Amino acid sequence: QVELVEIGGGLVQAGGSLRLSCTASGRAFSIYRMGWFRQAPGKEREFVAAISGSGGSILYADSVKGRFTVSRDNAKNTVYLQMNSLKPDDTAVYYCAAGTVGTINRLNYDYWGQGTQVTVSS
Repeated sequence: QVELVEIGGGLVQAGGSLRLSCTASGRAFSIYRMGWFRQAPGKEREFVAAISGSGGSILYADSVKGRFTVSRDNAKNTVYLQMNSLKPDDTAVYYCAAGTVGTINRLNYDYWGQGTQVTVSS
């Protein structure tokens, strides 16, 4: 069992930056592929970014490519999402997820955090 806790959300003006962190409990964090997803009101949860256990393989949604950076520190059981040049369209609840298969498909993830709200004002 893995428990995930996200922190770092908040209110920011358009063009600003935020960094989200997601810390996992338990051992063997490095075996999990970690993903970030987001869900805006009235919309489905969508893929944002994913990183392999070693950090050597990274995927981004086209909508965030060039603005967001995902990274991880396996010694701290933590994955990060650095978000720059934020836009109002980035407003959503952001979730981290862990899975042994996990890709861009949220069904491939086994464990989810509680989410953290990111609000970008125009």
